Amino acid sequence: MARPMIKEAGMASLLLENPYYGYRKPKDQLRSSLKNVSDLFVMGAALILESAALLHWLEREGFWPLGMTGISMGGHMASLAVTNWPKPIPLIPCLSWTTASSVFTTGVLSRAVNWRELEKQYAAHTVYEEEIINMLEYCGTDSFRMGQEFVKNAPGSFDRLSDLDLTHDLLDLHSPERDHQMGLRSTCSQPETGGHASNSALLIGKRERDGLDQMLSAVSSSRPHLDMLHAKNITCGSGQRHSLQRESLCFMKGVMDECTHIANFSVPLDPSLIIIVQAKEDAYVPRTGVRSLQEIWPGCEVRYLNGGHISAYLFKQGLFRQAIYDAYDRFLQKYSSS
Repeated sequence: MARPMIKEAGMASLLLENPYYGYRKPKDQLRSSLKNVSDLFVMGAALILESAALLHWLEREGFWPLGMTGISMGGHMASLAVTNWPKPIPLIPCLSWTTASSVFTTGVLSRAVNWRELEKQYAAHTVYEEEIINMLEYCGTDSFRMGQEFVKNAPGSFDRLSDLDLTHDLLDLHSPERDHQMGLRSTCSQPETGGHASNSALLIGKRERDGLDQMLSAVSSSRPHLDMLHAKNITCGSGQRHSLQRESLCFMKGVMDECTHIANFSVPLDPSLIIIVQAKEDAYVPRTGVRSLQEIWPGCEVRYLNGGHISAYLFKQGLFRQAIYDAYDRFLQKYSSS
């Protein structure tokens, strides 16, 4: 990314390597697989601090204008850093979205998480449930929790859907297979209780209907997680195991959202300088059931390209660079006299 930008636009780059990656990787860490979930939060906090220090240093050295970008996790980390910068600045996050929670709970990388170990820790240490979970402030569209609340409050939940034009065929409520599954699951007791990524780079230079639609579409995109849960929901004897899975996953999602959800951070000073580049078939960064960046950052632009996460990273970097140039042009048009 840096070398073509020098040739194409005369734009210099300062490359910031993620903590826990490359030369900053702990000796006992296997490749890019973080040993602990908490390492992800330490990484984010470190990059916010380091980015601010570098931006201040670049200003003192006379570099201008300044901007930030990154790909995949790097794009999300760049977004977090810009929320803490008190001046207008171009931001171009590529192949990232509003929160890391969906990446590790419903995306492809959910299969890389050691859920058994996390479940053991969650069950062994009551502080997670008794103290930490009460501190979490949810800020996204949680389809998993929506489903829990919907079932918990049934049959009253169905009364709120009386005005919707839903047919039996649409939801397939009366197929023999569905009837058998519903009858089987209703007899089980279910208590009601509530990675890898690219290195980041700092580059310089009708309410109910909507809620139901979100819930259904989110469920259809969460196949890995649903497979995991369904496998433990076949017999009544596994009810306790299923409950632990559900609780630990909800806790994981809540902690991830608390620490990484963009809505928990300040809105950048000028969102019109933000151009987000997303892949339409990105299975690593699910967008279904998650608040959009346009909602959180009104005025920003989202550009969609064809392909998935890996193919976009390998073959679409020219589009990433074009978004960077366009964001800088906007900045110069608005603030060149500053």
